[in-house]
Amino acid sequence: MASRLRRQKIGVIGVIIPLGHEQKQQVSDTFFLTLLGHLADELTEQGYDLMLRRVVPTSDEDWLDPFIGSGMIDGVIVVGQSDQFDHLEEIADGYRPMVVWGQHREGQRHCVVGSDNHLGGKLAAERLIASGAKKLGFVGETNAPEFAARFAGARQVADAFGLDLREFPAHLATSGMTDEIASLMQDAGGTCDGLFAATDLLALACLGELQKLKRRVPDEVKLIGFDDLPISHQTSPPLTTIRQDIADGAHAMVDLLLRRIAGEATESIVMQPKLVVRGTT
Repeated sequence: MASRLRRQKIGVIGVIIPLGHEQKQQVSDTFFLTLLGHLADELTEQGYDLMLRRVVPTSDEDWLDPFIGSGMIDGVIVVGQSDQFDHLEEIADGYRPMVVWGQHREGQRHCVVGSDNHLGGKLAAERLIASGAKKLGFVGETNAPEFAARFAGARQVADAFGLDLREFPAHLATSGMTDEIASLMQDAGGTCDGLFAATDLLALACLGELQKLKRRVPDEVKLIGFDDLPISHQTSPPLTTIRQDIADGAHAMVDLLLRRIAGEATESIVMQPKLVVRGTT
């Protein structure tokens, strides 16, 4: 510690997960664990420890300033913009060593690494339509920038083909997800023949409920997720999904953050998603 202080380096990177849009979502979510694992590996290789914090921001809470001003970290990685885009913009004006996983908007000031979610949504809808689906549904909330962009991309394609795209709001909290998806699939499973879930976890929950309802996937209902988590190819049938390279994203976030700690100005990185076709379409 004394050596680190002499070098003006604490050796700790803060990782914070804001959940203003999904207050009951847990860090044990498979997406978070996958990304955190890759971040921990990257930071360890660079000689840093990781300090993790989960917060549920409120409208009057200054949830990030106390963390970055604590003197306990050299920089911060924010996993997801949640509904805190404007606050992240304000912080970026005065705090350089911060990188965010999320959706990039033209002209934004905070540095982001993330996928082209709009393109991912387009790829998903195009695959469902190419597989024969004509009545499309989107399963997930759209109050976070990433999910909103995925929905917008899918809607653009649906509109181009003259098809409807129904929205079925679904939360990501592990507790209660099964009951919520079961209720939604009672409706969506009978009225839609193509479903695009905002995440793989939502897609897998949909798959389980559709099978309980005796709705054959993909013969009667086509299904596609987003993320390409390791579990997505272990289901029956294996899940068609939109892959975002989480490992490369973690590497890019750490690289950008260390460069920003060193005083460099860096641009955001938008990764290209990839359609991974498996058995559900």
